Amino acid sequence: MAPISVADIVASLPVEDTWGPATSTDNMLGGVPYAPFSKGDKLGRMADWTSENKDRDRTGRQGYNRNYRDQQVYGAGASSLFNIQAAEDESSFSVVDNTRSSTKRTFGRGGGTIFRGRAQRGGMGQRGGRAGFQRVGAGRGQAGDRYYDNRGGRGNRGRRFGWKDYDKPQRNRESSVNIRPEWTMLEEVDFSRLSKLNLEIPEGEDLDSYGFLYYYDRSYDKAPVKNAERRLQALDRAAYNVTTSQDPIIQDLAEKDEATVFASSDILSMLMCAPRSVYSWDIVITHHGNKIYFDKREGASIDLVTVNENAVDAPLETGDSGKAESINSPNQLAMEATFINHNFALQTVVENQNAKVEFNHANPFYNATEETEPLASKGYKYRRFDLSLEADEQPLNLIVRAEVDAVMKNPVTGDDQHLVLKALNEFDPKAQGSGGALDWRTKLASQRGAVVATEMKNNSSKLARWTTQAILAKADGMKLGFISRANPRSAAAHVVLGVVGYKPREFASQMNLNLGNGWGIVRTVVDRIRALDAEEDPNKISKYILVKDPNKPVIRLYSVPANAFEEDEEGAEEKEKEDEE
Repeated sequence: MAPISVADIVASLPVEDTWGPATSTDNMLGGVPYAPFSKGDKLGRMADWTSENKDRDRTGRQGYNRNYRDQQVYGAGASSLFNIQAAEDESSFSVVDNTRSSTKRTFGRGGGTIFRGRAQRGGMGQRGGRAGFQRVGAGRGQAGDRYYDNRGGRGNRGRRFGWKDYDKPQRNRESSVNIRPEWTMLEEVDFSRLSKLNLEIPEGEDLDSYGFLYYYDRSYDKAPVKNAERRLQALDRAAYNVTTSQDPIIQDLAEKDEATVFASSDILSMLMCAPRSVYSWDIVITHHGNKIYFDKREGASIDLVTVNENAVDAPLETGDSGKAESINSPNQLAMEATFINHNFALQTVVENQNAKVEFNHANPFYNATEETEPLASKGYKYRRFDLSLEADEQPLNLIVRAEVDAVMKNPVTGDDQHLVLKALNEFDPKAQGSGGALDWRTKLASQRGAVVATEMKNNSSKLARWTTQAILAKADGMKLGFISRANPRSAAAHVVLGVVGYKPREFASQMNLNLGNGWGIVRTVVDRIRALDAEEDPNKISKYILVKDPNKPVIRLYSVPANAFEEDEEGAEEKEKEDEE
């Protein structure tokens, strides 16, 4: 046989069998389609020998090992070329299954897989996307669950912050006063700057006192008997809340040059607790000569008691829920809470003419010849505080009219103690805007601390104002009543569920209330007003208004004409006369 050369072997090979990579027409590598890839692709582990159930059975921090969250499913970034392409259209086919699935994915309480945030990737065992907190596991209280509970020790029931925020109505609240074009904005300060102010002042001194006080009914301190709740009564008593500049006692003190700044405790507490407020409010500031008066407008929102103002999910504004005027809207709740506070202070005292504490002078606002209603238990204290600094050439004093509601005997010493009576109200623990409050009827006796802590969170501004007023009045105690509706769907009848007593200073420390910050805010506003009117003309009257923005944590100072609100007051007086007729 003749020898075979290499050239003969090459010539006998097929033309299509060539060296090198496959051509574009041949994309099969051993029966597997070729998938394009990039050098930056992360393949992950070739094999994962750890079992998901094995890791899940571990307890504590080891339930998820340190590298578990970084693991990726092998093939997650594979090309779609590996997917099986259906030969026929299966959209017309459906499967009828009458059996209930035992494992279903739910959102909310009770387990399942809850994804929070957006852009989550993968399934169980993968980390979420941006802001993606997740809880994996179907059982409640499972040992290996990893979750984020923002409600402070209430078990494995995480709260979903940000869930469907895009679908919630925008809370565009209205301002407490209409900003007119002729007003000039002078200053705008955000709450973050106000919170950094601080001024420590000495204890105030009493100048004089007016009115009288009845003794507090101690039977309200006892837990109510089951099925025998006390009804809140509507009592007709004459009570007054006169603005600062119309107070005859303050007018006399101003003529005697006893102080430079004058205010009432309800107005001053609003300014001192401004960083906690959410709803809009306004304070009228009058600079007459060298005297500064903090006033309120006729029918201003500062007189109303807000409800759940600081709650995460506050009550919806009027019209947001699609109803004309719901009893659970902020305006209706404020009117209801104001009515409750007025009657609670009257009902919890023993009206005994022979057993009451008379102050130095009679009530300065009561006229026995014109009034037909009996006078309510109320004491007015006019107290002076020194706001001076070391750099001041002249002292800067402030006189405030503070109020107390009742008196009580000290069980140890037998001395009279002045009390401030306030009431918290519950409208419906299941309604929107309740702020996650507990049911007072079942939890007030057994979990009083949790109920009070929830109210501190939902009504931080209101409770801070009440505590500040009690400290300004140098009251010995505060009595907080817990009032609930007899029927959650009706605001007509209420019941007293219990009363809790606190010392004002201790209650202020519990809710992290810093009075030094409040005095710093007052001094800053006073300095700004004095700087605007550097020339102290005894006949010059300058008027300003301080307005809290309804939708932002900002206060603004406007310069207004001297007769800016006189027309509103005249209109309110004419409306009252028409109502009487």
